Amino acid sequence: MRKARGVLLSVIALILAAVPVLAHHSVKAEYDDSKTVTVTGVLTRVLWVNPHIFWYVETRDDTGKPVTWAFEGLPPGMLHRSGVGRDMLKIGETVTTTAWPAKDGTKLMGFGKGIKYSDGHEIVMTVGALGEQK
Repeated sequence: MRKARGVLLSVIALILAAVPVLAHHSVKAEYDDSKTVTVTGVLTRVLWVNPHIFWYVETRDDTGKPVTWAFEGLPPGMLHRSGVGRDMLKIGETVTTTAWPAKDGTKLMGFGKGIKYSDGHEIVMTVGALGEQK
């Protein structure tokens, strides 16, 4: 009986440990894909982490005050398999990011659809367009 209880507790512990893996969110649940924002500024930081990458763009608001936008992107593994590497996101360069804004109205945050550099090359970060890098 004692052995069976130990096995049962171990199984319950494993199930509870796996629950966070199942808690992935939908992009459409957090971002409004019916709207688009476009932000041009300097790429200041890139977090190439699971489950999604993030990049930060410093620009100026309407009053001229510096502000930093945070953009969430696709998972690094998906981007890597499509030919997008961490080294393609060049810190310090001027970029234009097109994104879906946060649904909850959070300012300065969006789901990045792509990054365009001043020389014209672009990194597309939407699932349907991956592999079609310009």
